[in-house]
Amino acid sequence: MSAEAVGRHMPAIITLDDLAAMISADTHGRRYETSPEGVLSVVPPPDSEHAVIATRLMAWLIAAAWPLEQIMQVAGIRIPGPDGEGGRIPDLTVWSRPQPRAVWMAVADLVLVIEIVSRGSEAIDQGAKVSEYAAAGIPQYWTVARDPAQTVTLHRLGTDAMYEVAAKMPLAWLLQTVPADHLSD
Repeated sequence: MSAEAVGRHMPAIITLDDLAAMISADTHGRRYETSPEGVLSVVPPPDSEHAVIATRLMAWLIAAAWPLEQIMQVAGIRIPGPDGEGGRIPDLTVWSRPQPRAVWMAVADLVLVIEIVSRGSEAIDQGAKVSEYAAAGIPQYWTVARDPAQTVTLHRLGTDAMYEVAAKMPLAWLLQTVPADHLSD
């Protein structure tokens, strides 16, 4: 399909409803996200290493008795911005209380967002999302790198509404601690 043909089929402004429809129609498992400024990102389906990291983190949270209704995989969140609203789909989210059923949830009760950095998403996960999630007031944002140590970077929202790196550690080290060492509900 030519760029001109794509332009005829793509709306000028992509809403969160449009994103949900795109995700639903995609037969290849891609995720579609937009920044609050309207920049569209297409993320390929995760690989098996990505899935294992997500499973290990979920099991860690569950083993520490974090309520199951407050842990979600690939849940859509609304990211407010000065000129609009974006939609992101983090790998894991941890909430202070159960959320109502929705495709795109507000960030009000969000305690932690975790992104497992995939090849090709480094700039978004370690750049754009750092500033977006901080501006949205999400208290903590963790990234898990795909280096040999699977380095986890724990970003904590500072008094200036910007993230500060609270710690960096291999995933294996993090999993030897308890979530309460890093989070408060």
